[in-house]
Amino acid sequence: MEGIRILLVEDDHNFGDVLKSYLEMHDFEVHLAPNGEVGLQYFKERPVDLCILDVMMPRIDGFTLAREIRSLDKKVPLIFLTAKSMKEDIVTGFKLGADDYVSKPFNSEELLARIQAVLKRTLLVDQIQEEPKEFEFGNYHFHFPTRVLTHKTSANGKSDQEVKLSPKEAELLRLFCKNINQVLSRTDALKEIWGEDSYFTARSMDVFITKLRKHLKMDESVEIINIHGNGFQLLEKEKAS
Repeated sequence: MEGIRILLVEDDHNFGDVLKSYLEMHDFEVHLAPNGEVGLQYFKERPVDLCILDVMMPRIDGFTLAREIRSLDKKVPLIFLTAKSMKEDIVTGFKLGADDYVSKPFNSEELLARIQAVLKRTLLVDQIQEEPKEFEFGNYHFHFPTRVLTHKTSANGKSDQEVKLSPKEAELLRLFCKNINQVLSRTDALKEIWGEDSYFTARSMDVFITKLRKHLKMDESVEIINIHGNGFQLLEKEKAS
C-alpha cells in the first residue's frame, strides 16, 4: 500500500531492522523508533497511518505508549507485538483500542496480512462515514444505515409507509441514489456490490432491480430504467406544477 506511513516501535534493534526492511519491500513507509519515548515524540511531530507497538519495552512500555497515542488520536490503527500470549495482556491491549495483536515469534507474511486487513477495514470505515447516509428523492426518504425506505405522505392524511430493505437492496439503492439521474454502469455496480461481474451475479442483480422497482412503484415521478448495453438509471422526473 504505497504512501502508507507506519510507526514501528521496537526495542530489539536487529528484529526491528529486519521487520522495517520487510515492510518497506511491500511499499510501506516505515519509521523505526527504538523505544516508547522516541516513538511518542515522532507520533507528535508527523502524521502516521498505523502504529505497530512492541509491548515489552524500557522507559515507556507499549501499553503506556498506546494510552498516550490514544489521547492524541482516537482513530489511528494500533497493532501490538509481544512475546507474551497471556489472556490478560490481550484483553488489556483491546481495551486500549488495539485493532490487532500478534504474538512473537510470528511469520512476517502473517503480520503483513493483518496490517493490510486493518488498513482496509479502517479506511473503508472512514470512507463510509464520509458518505451521505440519508437520501431524498421523489416522495421517498431512504435511511441507509437502517435500510428503511419511507414513502412520505402527501396531503391525504394517511400515515407514511415504510419498508425494510434487504442488505443487497439497500446497497444497490444507495448506489442509485449517489448517482441519481445518471447512468449506473452494470459492471461498476456488480464489482462494487458483488465483487465480480459474471453471469450469475448479473442475474442476481436483475432480481434485486425488480424488487426495488416494486418498492418504488408508489411514486410515478421515480423510475429505474434500463439503459441498453450500459446499465440502469434511477430517474427522478420533474413533477408538474
